[in-house]
Amino acid sequence: MARLTWFGHAAFLLEVGGKRIAFDPWIEGNPKCPISLDDFEGAHIYAVSHSHGDHGLNDAIKLSKEKGGVIVGIFELANYATERGAKAVGANIGGFFDVEGVEIALTEAIHSSDIGSPVGFLVRIGGKTFYHAGDTGLFGGMSLIGDLYSPEVSMLPIGGYYTMDPVQASLALKMLKSKVVAPMHWGTFPVLKGTPELLEEEIRKLGIKVRVLKLKPGEPVEI
Repeated sequence: MARLTWFGHAAFLLEVGGKRIAFDPWIEGNPKCPISLDDFEGAHIYAVSHSHGDHGLNDAIKLSKEKGGVIVGIFELANYATERGAKAVGANIGGFFDVEGVEIALTEAIHSSDIGSPVGFLVRIGGKTFYHAGDTGLFGGMSLIGDLYSPEVSMLPIGGYYTMDPVQASLALKMLKSKVVAPMHWGTFPVLKGTPELLEEEIRKLGIKVRVLKLKPGEPVEI
């Protein structure tokens, strides 16, 4: 069994197999996050999708230095973190590699970034595959991710404006073949208008069966 906690925006903590994996851990300044950086217990891995301020690179650096754990990201981003005293592993888009006993692969993401290229993450642990898409628009390569890995759980942006909206996210789910989705990157700012309810509606239109997690910031769910 895995436990997933959303901290608002694109920030998640995945707990499975004795490991704590934090995705885009934007804590300080996140209007949806119910805890402070001091309250966060830390993680074995901090997977940071890109360098924009609302995705937690600076928080991950601070957490790695003060509470331990390894930052994982694109090569240039990892170098940036290492230069600032954090422990980091840099890779590029491709196959799986091991970090702290967890299999991780970086995926394409259609977005922008000040440091290196934006990415998503595939994580294999506990007999399951999890996908955190990072900030991205819809792209055809999601079909390949679905064909190769069929991630059971996908964390997808749905807010629109900067990322996919519910229509595009529902198509992504069809390509990914996921059975569970954790919506993210919605409701943080007024321009992010997509909602989990709108995503559910679009999923019904496609006739696919996907469980949409109705997450509240700081409240873990078993998946």
